[in-house]
Amino acid sequence: MKKTILPPVLFLLMFVSCKPVKDLQRFNLAGEAQGTYYAITYFDGQQRNFQSNIDSLLKAVDESVSLWIDNSIISRVNAGDSTVVLDSIFKANFIISKEVSVLTNGYFDFTIGPLAQAWGFHRKNRIEMTSLQVDSLRKLVDFRKVHLAGGNIKFDQIGMRFDFNAVAQGYTVDLIADFLDSKGVKHFLIDVGGEIVARNKKPDGSAWRVGIEKPSEKSTDDRSIQEVLTLENEGLATSGSYRKYFEKDGKRYSHAISPKTGYPVDHNLLSVTVKAKSAALADALATAFLVMGLEESKQLLEQLPDVDAFFIYWSENHTYETFATEGMKKLMVAE
Repeated sequence: MKKTILPPVLFLLMFVSCKPVKDLQRFNLAGEAQGTYYAITYFDGQQRNFQSNIDSLLKAVDESVSLWIDNSIISRVNAGDSTVVLDSIFKANFIISKEVSVLTNGYFDFTIGPLAQAWGFHRKNRIEMTSLQVDSLRKLVDFRKVHLAGGNIKFDQIGMRFDFNAVAQGYTVDLIADFLDSKGVKHFLIDVGGEIVARNKKPDGSAWRVGIEKPSEKSTDDRSIQEVLTLENEGLATSGSYRKYFEKDGKRYSHAISPKTGYPVDHNLLSVTVKAKSAALADALATAFLVMGLEESKQLLEQLPDVDAFFIYWSENHTYETFATEGMKKLMVAE
């Protein structure tokens, strides 16, 4: 999972009131998981508390695809353990990641592991990277060289490593949503580290609202809201370069690494918020767009009629500017 308590996030606007509805009890579940926070609000006529069920789902995802657990399935696969048995969670993350890798022509690449680790965005400390090291590690990054067949993973090249960090939290949100759906819960909002799914409206007919964070100059700056959106029966995710980074010799290096170059991205795009049919897809596409940059992202969006996005970027005039697709504009709440 993404190892940060404070990622660029979508704020749950819980100050929007919801009138009591007869026979429906409101539950607010919150805590820490996967290196970040989670916040879940749902309404249930049977007054069931699903805290233990959701805790079990969060634990199952960690045990499958967390790089921060030594004996997780992904850690064992990356270590070359041929005895590991893949579960449905790992397979689902692999399939989604492969689809988005193909869709984005490799701007999203879930084999980014060797580069992400070397640049210091995994568990080990960052190493001093040279151009030769970058070129060598970049040869280990190619989603076309990994295969899922017969329940087993095959690498075409030794040294390749998976990294589902850019999809697993979105997948977790979808997994919890599927669980609540299976229990007949009709009204809920799920947020895990800024990846969100909203189901229907609130019981009183009012809309779920979330806020997009305004980029800040420093990672420690207070948070404020750039835009407020309504959300219903879709997933939403934000990826930003202004909170997860490191600095060296006065230069800021983003956590978003381009599989094309092997280096952290260096352009004017600060934040991308994506709405899609699932939180996992939104999560992965937000990362891809952050790597691609604004103009190439716009071109891909023209081919994705069911996906919308909101971009915040630093203009040539040294001001924050935004771009929103028409579908995203329709979700924005006028202040």
